Amino acid sequence: MKLDEIDKHILVKLQENAKITNTQLAKEVGLSPAPTLERVKKLEQCGLIKNYHAELNTDILGLGVAVFIQASLSGSHRTMIKSFMEKIDDIPEIVECHHVTGSSDFLLKILTKDINSYNDLILDKLVDIEEIENMQSMVVLSTLKDSKVLPV
Repeated sequence: MKLDEIDKHILVKLQENAKITNTQLAKEVGLSPAPTLERVKKLEQCGLIKNYHAELNTDILGLGVAVFIQASLSGSHRTMIKSFMEKIDDIPEIVECHHVTGSSDFLLKILTKDINSYNDLILDKLVDIEEIENMQSMVVLSTLKDSKVLPV
């Protein structure tokens, strides 16, 4: 789908605030409400807008510790990767999993209440995943940028 500047503006505004009213969105992009709504529906139908989400406050939820883990598997067989992915999918504290290049196979993002909870997660769940040969943890001290708006 070819995007014009108005489509891009709509996408940026919806990323910034998915609860924006169609009337307000129309004002922001310089169209009347009917064509604005038509464009949004077109962007949804073509799959460019996949979903709308509420961004939750991790501090208020008590998820104060974020950790990235570089995980290396003991092999690269398709069945091993599939088994690993199924096991980590069952761990709710793992909120992201990326298959990556470089010195590790996967990059995991984990959110837990505190360091003790993180330690329990490692000892009670991750060490039991036999596909993992090596893990390296990086505890997030502070987040300087966490943009939810993709460059359109």
